[in-house]
Amino acid sequence: MRIVERGVLSAGEPGTPRATLTFPAVLPLARGGLLATLRAGSSKDSADERVELWRSDDLGRNWRGPAPLPEPPAFDGALGTLKLCYLTERAPGALIAAAMWVDRSTYPGLPLFNPATEGCLPMAILLSDSADDGASWSPWRRVPLPVELGPPSLTSPLLCLADGTLAMSIETNKAYDDSTPWRQRAVLLHSRDGGQSWGSPIVAAQDPDGRIFNWDLRLAVGPDGRIGSFAWTYDSAAARYAAVHRRVSRDGGRSWSMAEALGFADQAGRPAVLPDGRVVLPWVDRFGSRSIRARLAPSIDETFSAEGEVLIYALDGQGAGAVASTGDLLAEMSLWTCGLPYATALPDGDVLVLYYAGTPERMDIRWARITV
Repeated sequence: MRIVERGVLSAGEPGTPRATLTFPAVLPLARGGLLATLRAGSSKDSADERVELWRSDDLGRNWRGPAPLPEPPAFDGALGTLKLCYLTERAPGALIAAAMWVDRSTYPGLPLFNPATEGCLPMAILLSDSADDGASWSPWRRVPLPVELGPPSLTSPLLCLADGTLAMSIETNKAYDDSTPWRQRAVLLHSRDGGQSWGSPIVAAQDPDGRIFNWDLRLAVGPDGRIGSFAWTYDSAAARYAAVHRRVSRDGGRSWSMAEALGFADQAGRPAVLPDGRVVLPWVDRFGSRSIRARLAPSIDETFSAEGEVLIYALDGQGAGAVASTGDLLAEMSLWTCGLPYATALPDGDVLVLYYAGTPERMDIRWARITV
């Protein structure tokens, strides 16, 4: 693989509510063009955050925007913000947006994660539909989820399976003041009616002992229907990241293979699947090379070889120190100035990777085009 072009989708604007741009995602549309989402705010965690839409008509070289999504509603009197949004195309022109809403009223002024308890602010998953390639959207509707999941994190776009079923990946969390041990897990829920109703959660990744956390589960569907999941794997007892873990499902996410360590750490990005089944996986190595990189595998369950690995972005050549606890690590998330790579296969056979990068005062959404 090699990187053939680079650019900036949107630049942060220091000192404004668009100073910090993060959580990029991009969708190639069946009728042509790309539609991207990103989160804008005055900092990485702020009550003025919002999600923007951007369009490209030349496969990501130039972008126009921003256009807003519908304003998030209040729930039980609580006002909130949209932290991130992923788009899925169910049929040509028919899109569904899945967003993560954060309650900013119940604990006003407090950060997303509570470093003392490892809990997080109340959250919800919202859905909106578009029948015109994202030109207009329906009002947000809230996905009813079991209380035992806690505040739900959305970790990937909704998957559209071969039979039309939608699959949603949710990461469980603890309530903000809950000081009991965090029994973290990732689950999948399925919908057979276009996201109007959802089935019971199915465990996709969990350590029965509660020591290993499977964060930010990134999912991709291969041409043969198999789903691959890639987890940002954290050892809470040792307070360190482990290698990215992969699991594979052959039945639409209803059962999964045993976790397989891929040999490189730490945060997996959203993988791109090419029409022939090859997979490009970007990831962030925060504590080693301090860089964003990508590797290629022949299929969803084969080896990601170091040969042909590409460097997408580098902070510097220095490694970072270890953290003392999970709470410290969660608090430190707001300090990182690059990450969250999101890859997609383009119609011309290349792969586009979006990511955020910059300085504490300004973070941009940047892109790299990879020829495979």
